[in-house]
Amino acid sequence: MITVQKTAELTGHSNPIFALTLSQKPGILFTGGNDKGVVEWSLKTNSFIKVMFPVAASIYAIHCPASYPLMMAGLRNGDVLVFDFLKQQLLPTLKHHDKPIFDIKSINNKKELLIASEDGSVTIWSLDTLQLLHTIKVSTDTIRCISVSPDEKKVAFGCRDNDIRIYDLEDYTLVNTLKGHSMAVFAVQYSPLGDYLVSGSRDAQVKIWDTRSFELIENIPAHLFAVNHIAFHPSQPYFATASMDKSIKLWGADDFKLYKVISREKGFETHRLSVNKLAWNGNQLISASDDKKIILWDIQFG
Repeated sequence: MITVQKTAELTGHSNPIFALTLSQKPGILFTGGNDKGVVEWSLKTNSFIKVMFPVAASIYAIHCPASYPLMMAGLRNGDVLVFDFLKQQLLPTLKHHDKPIFDIKSINNKKELLIASEDGSVTIWSLDTLQLLHTIKVSTDTIRCISVSPDEKKVAFGCRDNDIRIYDLEDYTLVNTLKGHSMAVFAVQYSPLGDYLVSGSRDAQVKIWDTRSFELIENIPAHLFAVNHIAFHPSQPYFATASMDKSIKLWGADDFKLYKVISREKGFETHRLSVNKLAWNGNQLISASDDKKIILWDIQFG
């Protein structure tokens, strides 16, 4: 039995929130969207701390690489802003793309940063020098999302052309293309053990793919509208999905069954518009929405 309790609502954004990530520092959350800048929040007091820095365009991605005192913010204009927590200032902007940045991820063992853009390419940057190392042309259309496998040997890119492309992280060669979604892929996430990959799409489907055979294991008609984000619980065998249908759903990571629906129809005082991003902070699930709100949920697994 899973119980869900809403514990707090963080308000202050004046427009939809598209990006949400936990800081390397425990108890700190960063959000960004279609307004003034990256916002820092305290999860200890559930309160606004400050606007970290202003931005010239909407923020679609925020990433805090482990083991580096840095935060990256990907903007609609193609820029990636880099904030140094030690210096408490912005470093030179990473400029290469001229179209929106939709996702940013890091590869710890290679000390590299991956940036995915609407231009169909992924740029690879050194985390040590912040210099551009490579560019790979993944698609002729937008790349919406990135997931790095737990062993950091493969990376999955979810694309607007409905495909998921798997690349080898050693030499950035294409390993496989997963076809099955009928609309743009908005979310991809490797399971914690790396034995399967979960994808979510504008077609409202969630698909489970075997990472060895690349076969489709399961197709789940998960939501009424687009699946915007997928997040695995850090220690419990569950994952959460966020949707344009305003709901959040909790699924078994071992049986792929639906265990909980967080929606107004189910009696929860939840988001009134599309739920765009999720993050787990232990048993706390954090959601951000087009309704300009961040909601904190306490999830108990019986």
